[in-house]
Amino acid sequence: MRKWLPLVAISLGTFMLLVDVTIVTVALPDMANSLSASLSDLQWVMDVYALALAALLLGSGTLADRSGRKRIYLVGLVVFALASLGCAVAPNPGLLVAARAVQGIGGAAMFATTLALLGVTYHGPDRAIAFGSWGAINGAASAIGPILGGLLTEHFGWRWIFLINLPVSVVAVALAARVLTESRAPQAGRIDLPGMASFAIAAGALTWALIRGGDTGWTAAPTLTLFAVAAAGLIAFVLLQQRSRQPMLQLALLRNPSFVGIMLAGAVLTGCAFAYLGFTSLWLQSVLGFGPVGAGLALVPLAIAAFVAAGASGRLLGDAPPRLTITAGLVLVGVGDLAESMLDAGSGRWALLPGLVIAGIGVGIAMPALSSAALSTVPPARAGMASGAVTTFRQLGFAFGIAVFGVLFANRITDHLPGVPAAGAIASGQAPAVLGQTPPSGRADLAQAIHAAFTAGLNLTTTVAGLTALAGAVAVAVLLRRPVAPAGQPASAEPDVAAARA
Repeated sequence: MRKWLPLVAISLGTFMLLVDVTIVTVALPDMANSLSASLSDLQWVMDVYALALAALLLGSGTLADRSGRKRIYLVGLVVFALASLGCAVAPNPGLLVAARAVQGIGGAAMFATTLALLGVTYHGPDRAIAFGSWGAINGAASAIGPILGGLLTEHFGWRWIFLINLPVSVVAVALAARVLTESRAPQAGRIDLPGMASFAIAAGALTWALIRGGDTGWTAAPTLTLFAVAAAGLIAFVLLQQRSRQPMLQLALLRNPSFVGIMLAGAVLTGCAFAYLGFTSLWLQSVLGFGPVGAGLALVPLAIAAFVAAGASGRLLGDAPPRLTITAGLVLVGVGDLAESMLDAGSGRWALLPGLVIAGIGVGIAMPALSSAALSTVPPARAGMASGAVTTFRQLGFAFGIAVFGVLFANRITDHLPGVPAAGAIASGQAPAVLGQTPPSGRADLAQAIHAAFTAGLNLTTTVAGLTALAGAVAVAVLLRRPVAPAGQPASAEPDVAAARA
């Protein structure tokens, strides 16, 4: 059993960083009430973590190759733990968002090193077992996140969804320091700090502009300024990558339609399948009256369906071309989202079940093919870059999805509650508090209006998500014109290089 201790040490960190993507979903109403947070604050709590992962993932892989993967993994664990403590004690939304950003930095350091550490630790049949176990833990993290978040929030308070990371981090650090072997890449390139900075500025400013536009208007000076900053950051990133001898992302890859299709698929799949779930949780808790555990259980069918479908598709569709599996997965996500867009004032949590299951099956079919298909569209020397890029685009899709869907959700609720001063607070999950302050004579009418407003907001959000997923399926089917190796047969001869960057 001792030989599997490195797998345990690595899996503990991976589990924490992935759980923290979804664990906050069911805690949002409690955060809003405790911190008097607006909907845009809640969007940032979810968004900034994904943005930090996306912005730093590729650069963290290069840093680990140069400085030592074990060292960077341990640093990431410590940063993640300290940031979790910061999240738990945050007295206001601003500090909570800042701590979540630091959490994302630590998570990027861990995520960029985990597969590389497994690759240098295990060989032969043990390597297949280790990678399979790591993948299963990834899937389990998505399923457990909402339930664990619900249990902790309902019985101990929302701050415990972050405090729980501290003892796990202590165990992970102690075990990793003892059992992991240090490794480096002899030919590791330079760390592209200007590229990382410009990419982070572009992604962050664009997300902020999308969120800010919903609050202050799309033609307001702050919103236009943020869009300009995002454009400047993107232009700077492109110029820097063109001139760099060792770029984060070789722009020539974007001339490959198949590579572009895979990146698009990663962004659309994650954004359309997961980014709206936080708003669904607000409806379940603040309107239908479920507790965090009930909300978590209502949302978990998507993750369970994805987990089961991923295992089945590996056996049944392993030889199918990625163009087929990824397109089919996106179609199912789109159909599932549209099935969730038929809520009415009498709908309950069971109305979500068919759509969540269908979307989950789509995720399970498409997701396993994404990374291996990315490797198959590029030369072996670019395998690591491609694998890291698809993970980055998945995080960007999630972050941008939260920003866009949040604007649609909030605007539709506000439109359905004209003349209600507390419409913003209602949209952020504080409906019970608003109803408690309403005179009894008008409470029933306001409650009915809130229910109608929330279902309208969710219907619009899931409709846009569904149509986006279907449009993405069409685009992927067109872009993946070149033959791409099946998911189980990547063309790259250097899968471990890809692991080091993923």
